[in-house]
This record gives sequence, C-alpha cells and structure tokens, in this order.
Amino acid sequence: MNTAIKFWFLTFTVSLLMVSSSSTTHFPNVVIAGGGFFGCSIALMLQRRGLRPMVVESENELLTRASQVNQARVHGGYHYPRSLITAYRSRYNYERFRRVYREAIVDQFTKVYGVSRLFSKVTASQFEVFMQRIGAPLKAAPDKIAAMFDTNLTESVWIAQECAFDCALLRERCRRDLEESGIPIRYGTRVVSAQRDIRGTVVAGLSDGSEWPVELVINATYSGLNLLTQGSHLPVIPLKHELAEMALIRLPEELDGLSVTMMCGPFFSFMPYPSRGLTTLSHVRYTPHLQWFEKPETVLRDPYERFGQLVKNTHYQYMVTDAARYIPALSKAEYVDSIWEVKTLLPQTEVDDGRPILFRRDPALPEVIHVMGGKIDNIFDVEDELDAVLSSSPVKIAL
Repeated sequence: MNTAIKFWFLTFTVSLLMVSSSSTTHFPNVVIAGGGFFGCSIALMLQRRGLRPMVVESENELLTRASQVNQARVHGGYHYPRSLITAYRSRYNYERFRRVYREAIVDQFTKVYGVSRLFSKVTASQFEVFMQRIGAPLKAAPDKIAAMFDTNLTESVWIAQECAFDCALLRERCRRDLEESGIPIRYGTRVVSAQRDIRGTVVAGLSDGSEWPVELVINATYSGLNLLTQGSHLPVIPLKHELAEMALIRLPEELDGLSVTMMCGPFFSFMPYPSRGLTTLSHVRYTPHLQWFEKPETVLRDPYERFGQLVKNTHYQYMVTDAARYIPALSKAEYVDSIWEVKTLLPQTEVDDGRPILFRRDPALPEVIHVMGGKIDNIFDVEDELDAVLSSSPVKIAL
C-alpha cells in the first residue's frame, strides 16, 4: 500500500470513529416525559451521573402546569403536623432548596401560622410540640399581628420560617441549566408509549412518530402519569384528581407583607404569588371544586382534556367570607383573578394529609420509573431514590 493510500485509509478510519463516538455521546439513553420542575431537575441529576437524558414536554415552554399553578410555597414542615415523615423531610429539605435556588426565592414577607379553636385536628400545644420535634422555628406573634385575629376563633398565632418561590425565575434557571448542560428538549411532544421490542430493548414512542431505544423512561407528567401507562399497556397508578382553584388577590394595606396559614383542618391560607405580583388565597373546603379517581377498574381519560372541558366558576366569595371570620381585615381584599389546575394526589394522603413522593419502578417494565412529588422540595428525596436505583439496577451507563 503506497503512502497516499495509507494516508487516505487512516483519515477515513479516524473520521468514521469520530462520527461513531459523536453519535454515541449525544444520542439520548434516557427519555424524560414532562418538562416541569421535576422533569428538568431529574434530567440534570441523571446527566451528572453519566447518563444522556432528553426532556420531552407537551407544552411549548417548561414549568407551565403544576410547577406554575400552585401556592408557590417552599414548605418548612409547618403544614403537616399530622404526618411526621412529610414534615421532617420538608424541614430537612427547606434550607437546601433555598440555597440551591436562591435567585428564585422570595422571603421578604412575614409568615404567620395560626391554630383554630374550632374543628382543628391539632391543638396549639400539639402544634408547638410537633414543630419542636422537627426543628421548625416558631415564636409567638407580636401583639400587632395577633390583634388582627378573632380570638374567639383563633387559639394561638406564631411567626414561622417559610418562603415562596417565583416560578418565572425558577423556569429561567431550569432552562439555563439544561442549555448549559447540552440536554435536548422536545417541545410540543408527548411520550405516548414505552415498550420492549423483540430484541429486548426498551423503546420510547413519541407523539411525533419517532422512537428512541433507551435504558430508562422517567414518567414525570404529574396528572398525566397514566397516559403513559395506558399507551404502554402498563398497570394503572391509583390517583386522585381535583379541579383546583386559587384566587389571586390584592391584600388590604393592613395585611400587606403578611402570609397566613390557619391550621389544621377546613381552613385557609394566603401566600405571595411572586410571578404575578399578587397573593393567592386558597381554602381547604373551597379550592377543590370536584374530584375524580383513576383506578385499575376505571375508564381512563386524559385529565388535562377533562380539565379543559370543565366549567370554572369561582369560589372566591366563599373563600374570603370564611377566612375573614378569622382575620376581619381580609374582607377588604381585592379579587383580581383565579388560577386553575388539575391537582393530583395519591389516594392514601387523605388519611393523614401527608405528601409522600411517588417513586415507583413499573412492575411490568422496570425500566420505566413513575415519579410524582406532592411538594416542590420533594425533589431532593427523588435524588436519593434515583441514586438507589442506579446503584442497584443493571442500567448500562454508556459514556
């Protein structure tokens, strides 16, 4: 072989290897269904662990549904005095979330918790003891704040340590992190199936007709979890859905800078909603308008399609009228708008009001992992679960 031919052969071989290496490096081996906060965060976690994720989002933007339409609360544990595990994990994750997502944190307000004298499932003394157990700071509210509450209905009031997040800033952070990490995002697309082919490879099918051989499929679609199980002929995940409304209001001057949560039962809460510069008012009794369940024996429907067809008449007047019995000044709040969403829960949360994460390897197809968090700070619990899966499973991390 002469020198010219040798040089050509060597150049061709190196080029072929470079193309092969490049395609292997950039071809995703994990598909993540859902571009909410959980889907984006899981993608980043997996990439840091050597996998190559791709995020598939049905909307044309990240963090548009459950990540955006909520009370924007970063839980400090106070909300769950009847669920020790949920409260403890919230407290444990609270400072970490504040530190990691500092640019999206809003904490320039005073967080107040109160316990009702009537119909509360905990007493004031029980609430205090519980918060001591989980290390959640509480101090008696100053007289100026305590005087805003009707003492005939309110047993005790405290200042707590809790903050909110700005979803618009959190979305920008997630988008930037994904871009800088080179993680591809497929907008306007759904993961419709995950099945094993005749070679034993798991293939994720997308709504655009494309198919992706992968090592894992992460189902992080919140209310839409069973859309993937249905398309893949996998077991149904028992879920409870609610049509949920939160009123957006402007607080009267005397309540400006305050956020209040009344515990623990059929009561109310108002929190800053930073992305709109307003305040959300929610009520345990009036925020849910109706509910429906997904069970193995039920006929499944797209919950978002059903949501779009439901009539949405505000319950604001009921919310504010009841809340104003406890805080009379709240009757002067100005109603601006309502935000609506499908709120999805695990049915067992009705027992103790806990918010455990759903992290389940599908029994029929273990390469599919279903993930749903009840609170935004649950994301760090998901990370622990992912590490356990990756350390114990035969997932091939092809670098």
